[in-house]
Amino acid sequence: MLKLQTELEGQKASFGVVSDCIRGLGYHLGGNWDYHKGCFDHILCREGGETIYVRIPFFVTEGELDEYNASIEFETSYIIKHVVHVGLDSDESSLLNATGFNQFQAPIDPDGKIIDKNRWIHAGEVAVKELLDCLQEHEHLKSS
Repeated sequence: MLKLQTELEGQKASFGVVSDCIRGLGYHLGGNWDYHKGCFDHILCREGGETIYVRIPFFVTEGELDEYNASIEFETSYIIKHVVHVGLDSDESSLLNATGFNQFQAPIDPDGKIIDKNRWIHAGEVAVKELLDCLQEHEHLKSS
């Protein structure tokens, strides 16, 4: 995991406005969310069974996550690499694995070693800046 230092950390925004911005930028709501916290993930690179993401965690300061007007505050963004098994298994999920990716499969290594750290830190900072720019363009970002 590589932590990023960005201007987004500590900023507050409406969950709905952030959701509107992320759709066009290639982000999605990470799978481990609940009504009080979550993260936005953006794939920077996917090769074989290795995927490098920028992850932007946040927590809800007002309301609940499934509400458009819920207020969220961003935490420290970071880069993470997941390594999953690519191949065929002889169980009920074989069809998913035959496509080369099973979205429900646990990573073999959820925090794989990241090579060329400067490259991925820069790529992550650029991806976070795009989200920051979108939010500032819509003037829906507040410092904490």
